[in-house]
Amino acid sequence: MATFKSANFYIDNSRWLVAGFLLTLSSAFGQTFFISIFGSEIRAEYGLTHGEFGTIYMVATLASALCFPIVGRLVDVTSVWKCSLLVMSMLALAALSMSLISSVWLLVATIFALRLFGQGMMGHTALTAMGRWYSSNRGKAVSVVSIGHQTSEAIVPILFASIALSFGWRQAWLAAAVYVVAMIPLVVSLMRVERMPAQQAAEEGSRNEVGKQWRQGEVLRDPLFWMVCMGVLSPAFIGTSIWFHQDYLIELNQWPEQTYYASFSLMAFTTIIVSLITGVLIDRFSAIQMLPFFLIPLAIACFVLGTQSAVPAIFVTMFTIGLSYGMSSPIFGALWPEAYGTRYLGAVRSLVMAFMVFASAAGPGVTGILIDLGVSFPRQLVFIGAYCLIAMVVMIPVSRQLVARRVAYGWQPAS
Repeated sequence: MATFKSANFYIDNSRWLVAGFLLTLSSAFGQTFFISIFGSEIRAEYGLTHGEFGTIYMVATLASALCFPIVGRLVDVTSVWKCSLLVMSMLALAALSMSLISSVWLLVATIFALRLFGQGMMGHTALTAMGRWYSSNRGKAVSVVSIGHQTSEAIVPILFASIALSFGWRQAWLAAAVYVVAMIPLVVSLMRVERMPAQQAAEEGSRNEVGKQWRQGEVLRDPLFWMVCMGVLSPAFIGTSIWFHQDYLIELNQWPEQTYYASFSLMAFTTIIVSLITGVLIDRFSAIQMLPFFLIPLAIACFVLGTQSAVPAIFVTMFTIGLSYGMSSPIFGALWPEAYGTRYLGAVRSLVMAFMVFASAAGPGVTGILIDLGVSFPRQLVFIGAYCLIAMVVMIPVSRQLVARRVAYGWQPAS
């Protein structure tokens, strides 16, 4: 019976789930794993070292993070389809710019736009909509939409690396711009019908707004928020660092490039399966209760990548990263409405996304500078893995305190 109800949920809500999936899928062109595919070509084109390119990337990403708490509120004050139209149009322009520019200053501006509208606003728009539109099935909705990220990681690197090899790296960016433009009419048409019309508000609205509805300033003054960030920001820092320096790791470990890029499919497949399972578990137990667990496989990935150079290490790393991403994506999507309510969810998530963007900016910048100073990236990863374990220990009591606070506000945990 539960399986039948879940199938009905996916069918009945396919319009909004597909639209959210396409938004997160198309966010690939602002993600580090995509930009770093062309890292060697960009450094050669502009005469940059690892540290210099990392610094440029960090500055542009930090600038986008500073803008995000303001831009991210757009989804609170306008319809989802209008927000999607604007964000996708800006991402397409940024991808087109990358295919045409020849100035370092324009490179900074282009990366800024790619990070703000691609990495930031595309996923933010989709996940804010899912967090607000769903309550009892929020975990399943978020997990389906989050799969767009993993699907892009499986398909996009191989596809666009092939385009770059055949026609050049600038033509690959032009193809990315064309793809985003082609997706705009489909996403907008799907999102034009709001999932929460008046007759459904009574069904879901009361549960969505149980307890205190936190404003952005109140969240910033909450000590538990900062403790949660110890763990939540880890994937952004670590994942961005790994993808940004993947050319460096391939060269250092003498890995076959085709084998390395093919391993993304293992990571994506693992992430998708684990994400769907995690979505169901979130609806059963809550994202707050599952919070600490995603850090364990992330720590293992860091230790393996930091200490092993044989080819099998690639697949072990991708598998464990897939486990972590599969848990973290739906957990992060459902965590903030659970902890802070849905009324100001766009503002709250934009704050979180800003910090995540900061973390993703710091990763390539800090690790790139350390590489230039002679500290190898594998050595850095060992210390980063140790941090993950420490953060996991901290998340356990924090999770319990958040559950206790929700119960005090009237939420009933699953029995």
